[in-house]
Amino acid sequence: MKIGLILPLAEDERGAAPSWAELRARAEQAEAIGLDSVWVYDHVLHRFEGHPTVGFWEAWTMLTALAASTSRVELGTTVLCAGFRNPALLAKMADTLDEVCAGRLILGLGAGWHEPEFDAFGMPFDHRVARFEEALRIIRPLLRDRAVDFAGEYHRAVDCEIRPRGPRDCGVPILVAAFGPRMMRLAARHADQWTTDWLGPVAKVREDVARVRAACEAEGRDPDTLVITGGATVAYPDLGDLPSWMSAPDSFLTGDAEGLAKQLVAYRELGVGHILTNLYPFTEAAVARYGEAVAVAKEMMGVRAG
Repeated sequence: MKIGLILPLAEDERGAAPSWAELRARAEQAEAIGLDSVWVYDHVLHRFEGHPTVGFWEAWTMLTALAASTSRVELGTTVLCAGFRNPALLAKMADTLDEVCAGRLILGLGAGWHEPEFDAFGMPFDHRVARFEEALRIIRPLLRDRAVDFAGEYHRAVDCEIRPRGPRDCGVPILVAAFGPRMMRLAARHADQWTTDWLGPVAKVREDVARVRAACEAEGRDPDTLVITGGATVAYPDLGDLPSWMSAPDSFLTGDAEGLAKQLVAYRELGVGHILTNLYPFTEAAVARYGEAVAVAKEMMGVRAG
């Protein structure tokens, strides 16, 4: 099981977002201490009634900069909103970024869910799953076969090719975020990896994994060929203030290195192949302490860190 770190791109409750210098430093630290991957999420803003607007750095720009600032860790999106970008151009962007980072990219994709950001930036919110399915029918063959000829109701890529080729003959792996039955089927049909968003309690993880495995079987696919990923929130309250939504003690994992490592390893026993960690506070000290837990977890799993 791999363990990675999510880099926060959003403004916090004080209206401040981590600077590029901070994000780069934490990514480089994560790589140095043996984590397997770094991830960014993809939003342009959040607007909820009764709350101020929350802004985000743009994900692909940050990921591109991270590709040049790291050398070993995998780089992933958790997840890129397919509705924000032309699918054929997105496949071209992914293949090019995979060249820049020497084959370390994981292209996480989703249909999006927050209507206010679609409205604010002038992007259609209707028929999101249908649009997403057409996007996958363009992106996957472009990344696998470097060519596609597709004309759908929402997207077109007629006689389209990706040239030159990126570094991997098999193309960039695709991760799909899916929750409902229709999205689960799309993940089973098109994805190399699937994310259950936040892992949560053992019972929930077991149920989610069973659902996506059933979707694979319904598509005639071996469920073991789909990598299961998901997020885990880890916090160290003694190292700094936590967001107000984390007031409940069961909203995050914590503990000393051995105790936290046992909690992480428990997910592997449920079939999880990659953990994406949301870490609080997002500081050098917290990343260092988490690295100790990850090292113990890897030792428990018989994996050499880094």
